[in-house]
Amino acid sequence: MRRDACLRGRHAIVTGGGRGIGAAVARALAELGADLSLMGRDMDRLHDTAEAIRNQFDSRVETHHVDVTDLSSVQRAFTAATAPLGCVYILVNNAGQARARGFADIDPDHWQNMIDANLSSAFYCTQQVLPAMAGAGEGRVVNIASTAGLKGYPKIAAYCAAKHGLIGFTRSLALEYAKSGVTINAVCPGYTETEMFDRAVQELVTSLGKSPEEARAMLTRPNPQGRVVKPEEVADAVAWLCSPGASAITGQAIAVAGGEVM
Repeated sequence: MRRDACLRGRHAIVTGGGRGIGAAVARALAELGADLSLMGRDMDRLHDTAEAIRNQFDSRVETHHVDVTDLSSVQRAFTAATAPLGCVYILVNNAGQARARGFADIDPDHWQNMIDANLSSAFYCTQQVLPAMAGAGEGRVVNIASTAGLKGYPKIAAYCAAKHGLIGFTRSLALEYAKSGVTINAVCPGYTETEMFDRAVQELVTSLGKSPEEARAMLTRPNPQGRVVKPEEVADAVAWLCSPGASAITGQAIAVAGGEVM
Protein backbone atom coordinates (compact mmCIF):
# COMPACT_ATOMS: atom_id res chain seq x y z
CA MET A 1 0.00 0.00 0.00
CA ARG A 2 1.32 3.42 -0.93
CA ARG A 3 1.89 5.71 2.01
CA ASP A 4 1.02 9.38 2.03
CA ALA A 5 3.39 11.18 -0.34
CA CYS A 6 4.66 13.58 2.31
CA LEU A 7 8.00 13.98 0.52
CA ARG A 8 6.55 14.74 -2.90
CA GLY A 9 9.03 16.82 -4.89
CA ARG A 10 11.73 16.68 -2.20
CA HIS A 11 15.25 15.85 -3.39
CA ALA A 12 16.97 13.05 -1.48
CA ILE A 13 20.58 11.91 -1.92
CA VAL A 14 21.42 8.36 -0.85
CA THR A 15 25.06 7.27 -0.92
CA GLY A 16 25.72 3.59 -1.45
CA GLY A 17 22.27 3.60 -3.01
CA GLY A 18 22.63 0.67 -5.38
CA ARG A 19 22.30 -2.25 -3.00
CA GLY A 20 21.42 -3.45 0.49
CA ILE A 21 20.29 -0.86 3.00
CA GLY A 22 20.90 2.00 0.56
CA ALA A 23 18.60 0.54 -2.08
CA ALA A 24 15.94 -0.20 0.53
CA VAL A 25 16.16 3.38 1.81
CA ALA A 26 15.83 4.71 -1.73
CA ARG A 27 12.66 2.67 -2.27
CA ALA A 28 11.17 3.80 1.05
CA LEU A 29 11.80 7.47 0.25
CA ALA A 30 10.40 7.06 -3.26
CA GLU A 31 7.25 5.55 -1.73
CA LEU A 32 6.87 8.83 0.17
CA GLY A 33 7.24 10.76 -3.09
CA ALA A 34 10.88 11.88 -2.93
CA ASP A 35 13.01 12.41 -6.04
CA LEU A 36 16.31 10.60 -5.75
CA SER A 37 19.99 10.97 -6.49
CA LEU A 38 21.56 7.55 -6.01
CA MET A 39 25.33 7.66 -5.56
CA GLY A 40 27.98 4.98 -5.46
CA ARG A 41 30.84 3.33 -7.30
CA ASP A 42 29.02 0.44 -8.99
CA MET A 43 27.12 2.20 -11.76
CA ASP A 44 25.50 -0.99 -13.04
CA ARG A 45 23.90 -1.63 -9.66
CA LEU A 46 22.86 2.01 -9.36
CA HIS A 47 21.23 1.94 -12.80
CA ASP A 48 19.37 -1.29 -12.00
CA THR A 49 18.06 0.09 -8.69
CA ALA A 50 17.08 3.38 -10.29
CA GLU A 51 15.19 1.65 -13.08
CA ALA A 52 13.31 -0.57 -10.64
CA ILE A 53 12.26 2.47 -8.59
CA ARG A 54 11.15 4.39 -11.68
CA ASN A 55 9.00 1.43 -12.72
CA GLN A 56 7.32 1.21 -9.32
CA PHE A 57 6.97 4.83 -8.24
CA ASP A 58 6.44 8.27 -9.75
CA SER A 59 9.78 9.59 -8.51
CA ARG A 60 12.51 11.05 -10.69
CA VAL A 61 15.72 9.10 -10.12
CA GLU A 62 19.24 10.09 -11.16
CA THR A 63 22.49 8.17 -10.67
CA HIS A 64 25.96 9.56 -10.00
CA HIS A 65 29.35 7.93 -9.63
CA VAL A 66 31.13 8.89 -6.41
CA ASP A 67 34.00 7.75 -4.24
CA VAL A 68 32.86 9.04 -0.85
CA THR A 69 36.42 8.83 0.50
CA ASP A 70 37.61 11.39 -2.07
CA LEU A 71 36.55 14.98 -1.44
CA SER A 72 36.93 16.05 -5.07
CA SER A 73 34.75 13.16 -6.21
CA VAL A 74 32.10 14.08 -3.63
CA GLN A 75 32.12 17.72 -4.68
CA ARG A 76 31.65 16.80 -8.35
CA ALA A 77 28.84 14.35 -7.66
CA PHE A 78 26.89 16.69 -5.39
CA THR A 79 27.21 19.58 -7.82
CA ALA A 80 25.95 17.36 -10.63
CA ALA A 81 23.04 16.09 -8.50
CA THR A 82 21.54 19.51 -7.85
CA ALA A 83 21.31 20.44 -11.54
CA PRO A 84 18.37 18.16 -12.49
CA LEU A 85 16.63 17.84 -9.11
CA GLY A 86 17.33 21.09 -7.27
CA CYS A 87 18.26 21.76 -3.67
CA VAL A 88 18.79 18.79 -1.39
CA TYR A 89 16.24 18.24 1.37
CA ILE A 90 17.44 14.80 2.54
CA LEU A 91 20.93 13.33 2.77
CA VAL A 92 21.34 9.70 3.79
CA ASN A 93 25.00 8.87 4.42
CA ASN A 94 24.79 5.14 3.89
CA ALA A 95 28.01 4.25 2.06
CA GLY A 96 30.55 2.47 4.23
CA GLN A 97 32.75 -0.58 4.63
CA ALA A 98 33.32 -3.20 7.30
CA ARG A 99 36.37 -5.43 7.52
CA ALA A 100 37.31 -7.67 10.45
CA ARG A 101 40.87 -7.77 11.71
CA GLY A 102 42.38 -8.56 15.10
CA PHE A 103 43.92 -5.56 16.82
CA ALA A 104 47.52 -6.81 16.51
CA ASP A 105 47.00 -7.19 12.76
CA ILE A 106 45.58 -3.71 12.14
CA ASP A 107 48.03 -1.75 10.02
CA PRO A 108 47.79 2.00 9.31
CA ASP A 109 46.21 1.38 5.89
CA HIS A 110 43.39 -0.73 7.34
CA TRP A 111 42.78 1.79 10.11
CA GLN A 112 42.67 4.74 7.70
CA ASN A 113 40.47 2.79 5.32
CA MET A 114 37.80 2.26 7.97
CA ILE A 115 37.95 5.89 9.13
CA ASP A 116 37.76 7.25 5.58
CA ALA A 117 34.92 4.97 4.44
CA ASN A 118 32.74 5.27 7.54
CA LEU A 119 33.48 8.69 9.07
CA SER A 120 35.34 11.07 6.78
CA SER A 121 32.88 10.20 4.02
CA ALA A 122 29.96 11.49 6.08
CA PHE A 123 31.86 14.70 6.81
CA TYR A 124 32.61 15.28 3.12
CA CYS A 125 29.03 14.62 2.01
CA THR A 126 27.29 16.49 4.82
CA GLN A 127 29.38 19.60 4.29
CA GLN A 128 28.10 19.77 0.70
CA VAL A 129 24.46 20.20 1.80
CA LEU A 130 24.07 21.20 5.44
CA PRO A 131 24.85 24.95 5.13
CA ALA A 132 22.29 25.26 2.32
CA MET A 133 19.71 23.27 4.29
CA ALA A 134 20.20 25.57 7.26
CA GLY A 135 19.88 28.60 5.00
CA ALA A 136 16.58 27.24 3.69
CA GLY A 137 15.39 26.50 7.22
CA GLU A 138 14.64 22.83 6.58
CA GLY A 139 16.26 19.49 5.85
CA ARG A 140 17.10 16.01 7.07
CA VAL A 141 20.46 14.29 7.49
CA VAL A 142 20.46 10.61 8.44
CA ASN A 143 23.73 8.78 9.03
CA ILE A 144 23.68 4.99 8.78
CA ALA A 145 25.88 4.02 11.69
CA SER A 146 25.75 0.61 13.40
CA THR A 147 25.32 -1.04 16.76
CA ALA A 148 29.13 -1.02 16.50
CA GLY A 149 28.81 2.71 17.15
CA LEU A 150 27.00 2.04 20.42
CA LYS A 151 29.00 -0.88 21.85
CA GLY A 152 32.18 -2.80 21.19
CA TYR A 153 32.74 -6.00 19.23
CA PRO A 154 35.93 -8.05 19.00
CA LYS A 155 38.03 -8.05 15.82
CA ILE A 156 36.54 -4.83 14.40
CA ALA A 157 38.21 -2.13 16.50
CA ALA A 158 38.79 0.20 13.55
CA TYR A 159 35.20 -0.13 12.33
CA CYS A 160 33.85 0.43 15.86
CA ALA A 161 36.02 3.50 16.27
CA ALA A 162 34.74 4.96 13.01
CA LYS A 163 31.08 4.27 13.82
CA HIS A 164 31.43 5.67 17.35
CA GLY A 165 32.92 8.75 15.70
CA LEU A 166 29.99 8.96 13.30
CA ILE A 167 27.53 9.03 16.19
CA GLY A 168 29.55 11.73 17.94
CA PHE A 169 29.58 13.68 14.67
CA THR A 170 25.79 13.29 14.45
CA ARG A 171 25.15 14.50 17.99
CA SER A 172 27.47 17.47 17.67
CA LEU A 173 25.91 18.70 14.43
CA ALA A 174 22.41 18.17 15.81
CA LEU A 175 23.16 20.60 18.64
CA GLU A 176 24.94 23.09 16.40
CA TYR A 177 22.00 23.18 13.96
CA ALA A 178 19.15 22.59 16.42
CA LYS A 179 17.46 25.94 15.69
CA SER A 180 17.97 25.80 11.93
CA GLY A 181 15.04 23.59 11.01
CA VAL A 182 17.38 20.75 10.02
CA THR A 183 17.35 17.46 11.94
CA ILE A 184 20.41 15.21 12.08
CA ASN A 185 20.14 11.64 13.32
CA ALA A 186 21.82 8.26 13.11
CA VAL A 187 20.26 4.86 12.53
CA CYS A 188 22.22 1.95 13.99
CA PRO A 189 21.42 -1.43 12.46
CA GLY A 190 22.51 -4.71 13.95
CA TYR A 191 23.55 -7.45 11.56
CA THR A 192 21.38 -6.93 8.47
CA GLU A 193 20.66 -9.26 5.55
CA THR A 194 23.02 -7.66 3.03
CA GLU A 195 26.13 -8.55 1.06
CA MET A 196 28.17 -7.19 3.98
CA PHE A 197 26.53 -9.78 6.24
CA ASP A 198 27.28 -12.50 3.70
CA ARG A 199 30.95 -11.48 3.77
CA ALA A 200 30.97 -11.64 7.57
CA VAL A 201 29.56 -15.17 7.41
CA GLN A 202 32.22 -16.18 4.89
CA GLU A 203 34.99 -14.72 7.06
CA LEU A 204 33.86 -16.92 9.96
CA VAL A 205 33.67 -19.95 7.69
CA THR A 206 37.21 -19.29 6.46
CA SER A 207 38.86 -18.24 9.73
CA LEU A 208 37.13 -20.61 12.17
CA GLY A 209 36.16 -23.52 9.96
CA LYS A 210 32.48 -23.10 10.76
CA SER A 211 29.68 -24.14 8.47
CA PRO A 212 27.63 -21.28 6.95
CA GLU A 213 24.74 -22.22 9.26
CA GLU A 214 26.98 -22.14 12.34
CA ALA A 215 28.47 -18.81 11.25
CA ARG A 216 25.01 -17.26 10.80
CA ALA A 217 24.00 -18.53 14.24
CA MET A 218 27.08 -16.91 15.79
CA LEU A 219 26.25 -13.56 14.22
CA THR A 220 22.55 -13.61 15.11
CA ARG A 221 23.12 -14.70 18.72
CA PRO A 222 23.51 -11.12 20.08
CA ASN A 223 20.06 -10.21 18.70
CA PRO A 224 17.45 -11.09 21.37
CA GLN A 225 14.96 -11.77 18.58
CA GLY A 226 17.37 -14.39 17.26
CA ARG A 227 17.35 -13.20 13.68
CA VAL A 228 19.00 -10.95 11.12
CA VAL A 229 17.49 -7.51 10.54
CA LYS A 230 15.92 -6.86 7.13
CA PRO A 231 17.11 -3.88 5.06
CA GLU A 232 13.50 -2.71 4.77
CA GLU A 233 13.27 -2.44 8.57
CA VAL A 234 16.25 -0.09 8.59
CA ALA A 235 14.77 1.84 5.68
CA ASP A 236 11.47 2.34 7.49
CA ALA A 237 13.32 3.97 10.40
CA VAL A 238 15.12 6.28 7.98
CA ALA A 239 11.90 7.18 6.17
CA TRP A 240 10.20 8.07 9.43
CA LEU A 241 13.10 10.33 10.44
CA CYS A 242 12.72 12.11 7.09
CA SER A 243 8.98 12.61 7.50
CA PRO A 244 7.28 15.75 8.87
CA GLY A 245 6.22 13.81 11.97
CA ALA A 246 9.84 13.47 13.11
CA SER A 247 10.60 17.21 13.14
CA ALA A 248 11.33 17.15 16.89
CA ILE A 249 13.70 14.18 16.64
CA THR A 250 17.34 15.21 16.33
CA GLY A 251 20.68 14.06 17.70
CA GLN A 252 19.45 10.50 18.19
CA ALA A 253 21.17 7.19 17.52
CA ILE A 254 18.30 4.77 16.95
CA ALA A 255 19.17 1.08 17.14
CA VAL A 256 17.37 -1.25 14.74
CA ALA A 257 18.67 -4.45 16.25
CA GLY A 258 15.94 -6.50 17.90
CA GLY A 259 16.75 -5.23 21.39
CA GLU A 260 20.51 -5.91 21.29
CA VAL A 261 21.25 -2.37 22.44
CA MET A 262 19.06 -0.71 25.06
